[in-house]
Amino acid sequence: MKKYIIYSIILIAGIVLGGLFFSTSQENNPSSDSSAHTHTEESDDQTMWTCSMHPQIMQTEPGDCPICGMDLIPAESGGDGLSANAIKMTKNAMALANIQTSRVGNAVSENGSAISLSGKIVKNEEANSVQASYFDGRIERLHVNYEGQEVRRGQLLATIYSPNLVAAQQELITTASMKKSQPTLYRSVRNKLKNWKLSESQINSIEESGEVLENFPIYATVSGTVSEKIAAEGDYVKQGQPILRVSNLNSVWAEFDAYENQISQFEKGQQIKMTPNAYPNKTFDAILSFIDPILNTQTRIVTVRATIQNKNNLLKPGMFVTGLIESVGASVDQQLTVPASAIMWTGERSLVYLKTNPDDPIFEMREVTIGLKNGQTYSITDGLEKGDEIVTNGTFTVDAAAQLQRKKSMMNKGNAADKKTETKQADMKIELSQEAQKAFVKSLNPYLKMKDAFVDSEATLVSKYAKATSESLKSIEIHDLGKMEQSHINKSVEILYEIAESDDLEKQRDNFIILNENIIPIAMNVEEAEPILYVQKCPMVDNNKGAAWLSTGKDILNPYYGEAMLTCGSVIDSLQ
Repeated sequence: MKKYIIYSIILIAGIVLGGLFFSTSQENNPSSDSSAHTHTEESDDQTMWTCSMHPQIMQTEPGDCPICGMDLIPAESGGDGLSANAIKMTKNAMALANIQTSRVGNAVSENGSAISLSGKIVKNEEANSVQASYFDGRIERLHVNYEGQEVRRGQLLATIYSPNLVAAQQELITTASMKKSQPTLYRSVRNKLKNWKLSESQINSIEESGEVLENFPIYATVSGTVSEKIAAEGDYVKQGQPILRVSNLNSVWAEFDAYENQISQFEKGQQIKMTPNAYPNKTFDAILSFIDPILNTQTRIVTVRATIQNKNNLLKPGMFVTGLIESVGASVDQQLTVPASAIMWTGERSLVYLKTNPDDPIFEMREVTIGLKNGQTYSITDGLEKGDEIVTNGTFTVDAAAQLQRKKSMMNKGNAADKKTETKQADMKIELSQEAQKAFVKSLNPYLKMKDAFVDSEATLVSKYAKATSESLKSIEIHDLGKMEQSHINKSVEILYEIAESDDLEKQRDNFIILNENIIPIAMNVEEAEPILYVQKCPMVDNNKGAAWLSTGKDILNPYYGEAMLTCGSVIDSLQ
């Protein structure tokens, strides 16, 4: 018994001492739970949240995507500690590619805030005039031999034989003897000759001589340069028919092409410094006199015109000129400017590469909104802040590195590195059975013929192949497909019917936009398609919203504009 009592006492003492020991340890050290909680809070504070469909969205807190309203997800970092879309280049690669960076600021170009424009000299149409025949007749002699010949006011231009004028002269001679007894008739005959632009001295000469002139002279009423010979010797001309067109080149116009985003920078009365290519060391002062109220919807250009006094006739119509005009917009001190070499333009997006770490060569693509081009610089209206460091030389090399690493790049709007993005997008992927895929591939043959008919602007052929494409799509068994797949195919058939029933090419093209929005997502999820299909896009279609189409060749043949803008567009993807 004594032995068991001793063992019990030792056991109780050990429990008491152990409890005292661990209690003291907890008081002197933070609990493991507390430590874990603190670490989690710190991790949460550093977590960035992004949208699976719009990876350019980055927020410090969870919530909804401001673009599509989807729930934001945590943005993962790569194993190298970089953000999902960032790339890191070695110093050796930087040196080999001669990649240079500079900080964004309010740099002033060599021309200050002036906008540079290109244009050409044209005739001042306000100073043009037409020398016409004032009576019917045959041109017996034309004293102007070639275009460009100078004529002076009062110079003999031509002689015309006119039976009507011969008869009118005879009437004058006859009535001249009766002017006291028949004054009204006499004045009437003289007025007839005056209406044919005969001067008082000419009428008096005919009356006094009593002789009829068979070949009557035509004199120049203005001075200038013959810009066009409209009639030739031996031609019969009607009263009022032009014989010559004469231009006064003492003043000329300079017409410049201004882009749509530059229109706000111009107003009538502005001073323009103009330099012709023919005289690079001469500068002419001009006044902006006209801004075309209509925008050319194909080139997105507006014509602005300046009137110039042409001393010594140095400026010839057709000459190319450059002009500098002071902007009336925001001061250059308020604008961010970057070198043109920093901008990559895809047709609908303007991109730069931002250096995100001041100490390491880590770069990330950034979409920007560009303003005016001034010489070799662009103004930036959105996307950058003063002090940001961007790539200004070797931009395409950095972009190529991003493409190789499957990061967001010029040709890749998405974020292939973000696994959560891929998972989210996989939930929205179109899935087709093998039978449905084979049937869809067959429908691409008439679709491509329809696309070619759009290129040739043949509305009848468009209707024919639209109907054939529709019939082919109807052969797809959609009952076993998902709702999204059924929706795309049914919408395609509906739009193809609209195209087939219309003979209005513009309406057909409007429907072709909607058709491709449904056809292309299906084509992108077909596992095997022969030949290779290229997804091509023109950014100017649908009021600059852009529209795509499928093609079997890389060369751009635009179905939305035909011959008007046949090569507008670019390849944005390939499907194999």
